[in-house]
Amino acid sequence: MRISRRSTISRALVAVTLVLPATTASAQDIPPSATPGAKARIQSEGDAAMERMKQALTKARRAPVNSPRLPAAPDAIMQRRAFNGLARRTVDADVEKRAGADIKAARAALIKERSAASARIAQALGLEAPEAAALAAAAPAPVTRSRMPLLMVSSAMPIATLRTYATQLERVHGVMAFRGMPGGMSRVAPMAKLSAQILRIAPGCEGPACAMHDVQIIVDPLVFRLHGVTRVPALAMIPGDPTQPYCERDDQSPPSAHVIYGDAALSGLLEEFARLGGKEDVRDALARLAPR
Repeated sequence: MRISRRSTISRALVAVTLVLPATTASAQDIPPSATPGAKARIQSEGDAAMERMKQALTKARRAPVNSPRLPAAPDAIMQRRAFNGLARRTVDADVEKRAGADIKAARAALIKERSAASARIAQALGLEAPEAAALAAAAPAPVTRSRMPLLMVSSAMPIATLRTYATQLERVHGVMAFRGMPGGMSRVAPMAKLSAQILRIAPGCEGPACAMHDVQIIVDPLVFRLHGVTRVPALAMIPGDPTQPYCERDDQSPPSAHVIYGDAALSGLLEEFARLGGKEDVRDALARLAPR
């Protein structure tokens, strides 16, 4: 290539430039006291060195320069032979079958684990009923009744008290109601955390795998207003299912005949309700709370 040739010539010229001053300086530095024979010998040696330099420069200019070359592209025959070799590549059917089975099993396990994790998270946050198998021994079969116990509470109450009420409400299939959510109606996370703390069966359990009480927790400010509740806890016996949306409830159903206040056990609140004339309304609930 031209670049390489110019580089070679340039290096030769540099060598000449470096040597010529030395040669000239040698000729000029001949001492005047030198004998004629010594002067002739020095001049002869300088001329010989200059001649050798000229020959080296001429040789460097005429020397062929090797240019880099790219390998030639393979011809059509070589290309066809390479592609045919790839096409004839042998595939182990047993290995392919095992690999496919492993991929299928891994996908199925991932889907199953994802579904189970989602269910555990929903249970921990109180957004989904716990597994029936975990609560089969604790949750008795439902009994036909005309009214449902509704215990109105507040997030300001101690967690231990709310947990005790959740255990008792589970036995009578009652509902726990809050007027509002901690932090305001626009924030769901604090209410979800509070629900999980109330519904966990084991107080020290942490994580999504904890078993939960089968108790419905609702946020219903209208039921507080309907019964004029200003302090908690307060027990009412609600006709129908208070967890249903208002558009699905019976508007003609009367409110609870009585509202019982007091920080007492659920059985005590039910007994007070019966004493005030609502014996039939609480009969089934008291029977389920009776010692076994």
